[in-house]
Order: sequence, then structure tokens, then C-alpha cells
Amino acid sequence: MEKDRISHHESVNKLYERIKKDGMSNIWDRYEAQGMGGNPDQRCPFCMGGVRCDLCSNGPCRADVEKDKRGVCGITGDGMAMRMMLLRNIMGASTYHYHTEQTLKTLRATIKGQTSFKIKETEKLRTFAGRLGVDISGTDGEVAARLCEFATADFNRPYDEPSRIVQVMAPAERQEQWKKLNIFPGGIYGEMMLATSSCLTNVDGYYVSLALKAMRLSIAMAYQSQIVNEYCQDILYGIPRPHKMRVDLGVLDPDYVNVLPNGHEPFLGFAMVELARKKEWQEKAKAVGAKGLRIIANIETGQEMIQRWDMDDVFYGFTGNWIMQEAVLASGCVDLFAADMNCSMPVDPLYARKYKFRLVPVSELVAFEGVDERISYVPEKADQQAAELLQMAVDNFKERRASVKAFNGLPLREAVVGFSTESILAALGGSLDPLLDAVKKGTIRGIAGLVSCTSLRDNGQDVHSVRVAKELIKRDILVLSMGCGNGGMQVAGLCSPEAKELAGPGLKSICEALNVPPVLSYGTCTDTGRLADLLAAVSHALGDVPVTDLPVAAVAPEYMEQKATIDAIFALALGLYTYVNPVPPVTKAPNLVKLLLEGCKGVTGGNLSVETDAVKAVDGIIGHIEAKRKKLGI
Repeated sequence: MEKDRISHHESVNKLYERIKKDGMSNIWDRYEAQGMGGNPDQRCPFCMGGVRCDLCSNGPCRADVEKDKRGVCGITGDGMAMRMMLLRNIMGASTYHYHTEQTLKTLRATIKGQTSFKIKETEKLRTFAGRLGVDISGTDGEVAARLCEFATADFNRPYDEPSRIVQVMAPAERQEQWKKLNIFPGGIYGEMMLATSSCLTNVDGYYVSLALKAMRLSIAMAYQSQIVNEYCQDILYGIPRPHKMRVDLGVLDPDYVNVLPNGHEPFLGFAMVELARKKEWQEKAKAVGAKGLRIIANIETGQEMIQRWDMDDVFYGFTGNWIMQEAVLASGCVDLFAADMNCSMPVDPLYARKYKFRLVPVSELVAFEGVDERISYVPEKADQQAAELLQMAVDNFKERRASVKAFNGLPLREAVVGFSTESILAALGGSLDPLLDAVKKGTIRGIAGLVSCTSLRDNGQDVHSVRVAKELIKRDILVLSMGCGNGGMQVAGLCSPEAKELAGPGLKSICEALNVPPVLSYGTCTDTGRLADLLAAVSHALGDVPVTDLPVAAVAPEYMEQKATIDAIFALALGLYTYVNPVPPVTKAPNLVKLLLEGCKGVTGGNLSVETDAVKAVDGIIGHIEAKRKKLGI
């Protein structure tokens, strides 16, 4: 593939050349090999259209809605496409919630004194517990214990018993609409059961019913899984606040022992940083000939970490998002790769053997062919497990340094990270009014929540995301960036103050006045719920304007996997204009396409947009935002 089909980032393009020279299997060549007829983006037309099914022994089946060609059971192409989308959503919700349960497990162990972690944000603990109606009297430990009990009870409510968390946190206007549609959820576990059971062969084959169940599940996921997870991580590790962070592959120095926590859960990553900052561990690294020991943030685990903790010479910086993984590992700088519950690749053992690093699963979810060694995270053993991982890395250094030629001279830059609702309020003097005034005056035309992965479909890594983000800020749209897309923004320089020069005159003036970049680093994919809570606050501050009438949009320029699909469905349920790329696998389901692109607006107020051209995509977003401004009279 051409260079611009590899990556937006020069660091990745350089290491791709090394990977090719070394004859390693890699994601770009594997992607190209999946194409048909010489086109890397062409796949089976039935699969691309979403009209195939292999759920029972009568299949695989293909459907054609125009000819009324159905699956053996009689399901239509519309039903096939929506059922597969719902199944993807269930996987996304389940994985999000696994992370949440691990966070609560860690919080419970911490308040019992069984971890080295401490409650860092007492005020956040009591504010969040108070919002949920939890008794906030007593010690921090007592409040946290009651918070955990409340959340767990809500997670386990039957699907037909309304979630208390959603009742407390969702805007009243949205709740009324969800009740009318019978999509107000119960507990997340009950909702996953309801959705999964509906997807069984010969149970629910009606695309409208399946779409509503997907929305119902997404609401439970956003408010129960995502918000509880992120707010409890804030309580433990700190509320994100703006600070500088080194980013891109230049953070990797081969002369140091480099440990990379990878995935989505930051627990062992934080534990390793605390240990590595101690003199004894730095001395252990120097004893084997290294300059020192560093923890390098990686992918979404890294995002969780860099949003909350400042960099120093131990917690040194952030590499990038998941498609960079093979490039990171091929740098010849990695001593230990600790793989938690998401975004570690099945090909990693091949890279571990070639580039001489230790590959260790640290979640019971993760397994690699040929890798027997593991340290599955247990909160009560976090310090011990972190020490074991650091020792493995130190022990690995000599062999790696002696046998692998490191790739030097990779790019390095600084990004500003750590924006959250609280830190945005702090920057604005404790009130949303300055931001709202800027929107009302038109200095900022609107706000886009960029909640994205990164994908190779149609473009190289982050190429389309960067184009869309640049086009948005050029037109005075403030961007709040989350997920792997956030890593792309950081490495591309859009989360750096100098990026204000790429912004339109209005947004640039705000960047200069507040000393912020035009793209605010707002967190991980798990922060979608946090964004929904911010929109609720904006809605309330404007006099309880319905969320559907706000000049805002959800933007996913390069969605990739199952967590992303449920984020998009939640955005539609919330009533947002939702831009997604690449085009989802539903194109051969015309009735479903019409529901998503047109009909949804009359159901929840949400509106799905699909467009492969960045400028045209932003044209659509701007058209929506300007229509909402006109409706609000601003």
C-alpha cells in the first residue's frame, strides 16, 4: 500500500519499513491481503452489506432485501444486519463493564487497606455518592463502601426494574423519551441478558425491535459502566487536570529498561509507576547497565494514566494508539509488555521472539498462543505483581540490548492532556458561562465530541481522523477528543498549543485567551459517559434545553470495534448528530439504513451520518450545528 495508507505519523511509517525488512507479519500487509480483486478495501459484498449470518447450522445464509431473499429461518437482510450490530454491542458493553467491575474491586480492596492505592479525590467521592443518593456521612472508606454497594445493586437489577443510576444522572427530557420508547434500562447485566437472548435464532428478527434493544443496552452501559468506572478511577487516581505530556515513539530510549502497560485498565500501570519512582528500582536497572527504569504509557491504559498523572523521568510519556502496536514493539526498545484486558494483538508473541521482550498477560481475559507466563491482576496483590513485572523487565534488559538493534531518532513532541469536566470548569473560573457565552456569540460555533478508534479501512492510521479534526477546528468547532482517536490527535500535534494556528479566528481567540489547544484531550473511549454528563450540565445551564437542540455532534472518523459501535448507538439514543466512518456493514439492509439515517431523528432525535470524504463529513456536521444555533436563536 502507498505511504499514506500506512499511517499519518512519520514514526510509524519509519518503523513499518523496518518491520518489512525484518519479514514480520504486520497489520498493514494483513489488511491488504484480505482485499479482493487487488483492492485492499474490498471484501465479500454480503459481509460488507451486513446481510449474512452463520448463527445456526442451516447457514451461512445470505440475504437480498430487494429480491426478498431471506435466511433459511426467514429473517430478512435488515434483521440480519441489525442482529449482528446488536451482538457487537453486547460484546462492547460486556467488555466495558468488565473494566468497571475491576475498578470497583480495586476500590473495595483499597478502602480495606489491601492495596498501596489511596483515595485521592475525597470531594469527588462525596459529590458523586451524593448525586446518587448514597449516604455521605462517615469516613471516606465508609462512603466508598456504600457507593460500591449501591452501584453493584444497580448493575444487578432485573432488566424490567429501572436503573437508579440512569434515573439520577440522565437528563429528565431524555428519560421521558426513553420511557415512551420502552428503552429505559434496568441493570446492565439484565440488559445484556435481554439483548443476547433476543439474538438467538427464531427469537427476534425484526430490525426495529433489535435497534431499540441496542439503544436500551447502550444507555445502561453509558451511565452504569462508563460513568461509574471513570468517576471511581478519578476517586482513586485523581481527576484529570491539564498538564504537558511527551508523546510519539521518541519516548522510547533503548538505553533504559522500558516497561509498557498496554490495554484499557490502568491499575498495574499505576502500581508500577509508584514502584519505579523508588530509588531501589532505579538502582536495579542501573546495575544491569541501563540508565534507569521507565514506564511508558501505551494505548488506552496509557490514556487513563497520562490524563491523571504528570510526566517525569520515570513516567516518561505516551507512544500512541493501537495500530502503532507492532511499530512500538519493533522499535527494539521494549523490555516488558504487560497486556491487560483489551487491545493486545494475537501476533504479539512473534514480535516478542524477534525483538526480545517479555510478553505477559495481566488479565484473565487475555491469552496468547505459545505464551504460558501470566500474572492476572488481583487488587490485593498489586504491589507484589507490579514488582514481579518490573523485575522481569530488568532481567530482560541485557539480552534485548545485546541482541536487538534499536531504532533511534524517532519523533517526539509534547501534548497538553488531562481535560475533564472539572478541569474545564476550573479553567473557566468555576462556571460554564464563559464557554456558553462564546458559543452564544458565535466565537465558537459548536462542540464536537470526537470518540474514535483508529482503522485502516479506506485510509491509513489516523489519516481520516486528523483530516476531520483539522476541518472542524478550522470552522471554529471546539473538539473534545476521546479514545484511540485521542492518541492520534496527540501524536499529530492537534492537542498542542501551537495547533491554534490551524483553528478558525473565533476558536483561535479562545485558545489564546485560555491557553488551551483547539482539540482538548478528554480521555479514553470509556469517557463517552463523562461527555454525556457534561452535555447534561450544558443543557441544564442553558435552561434545560433538550440535548437534541444543542449545537453539538458526536464524531467517530475511524471507529473500529465492538465498543465503538455501542458508543455510536448511545449517541443516537442521547439524541445527537452522530458521524461515523467507515460506512457500517448495513448497506444491503435498506430499511435499516433508512431507519438509522432518517427515521431515528423522529424517534430519539438522533441522526446518523456516514461520509468517507472529510470535508463533506464536516459540511454535514456544520449544517446540523448551524440549524441548532438558528433554532436556539443564537
